[in-house]
Amino acid sequence: MQDSGIKETKEKRFKRIASKRTENALEALRKLGNCSNRAIYSYSREDLNKIFSAVDSEIKRIKLLFSGKAKFNKFSL
Repeated sequence: MQDSGIKETKEKRFKRIASKRTENALEALRKLGNCSNRAIYSYSREDLNKIFSAVDSEIKRIKLLFSGKAKFNKFSL
């Protein structure tokens, strides 16, 4: 990205993009939390275990990405 003819550094680009993506991820988690409303939704303990296991696994995978190796896993209930 160019800003008035000055190239954006890798560090600034990382901070700009990572900040936005982190906020998007946190917002998605907040929206997932809205599914906890029992007046609107019905779910089992097994469903919750699958969801939280998938979220925990993805966080671990992302940590591995930043340290070296990781693989993608698809989620499905």
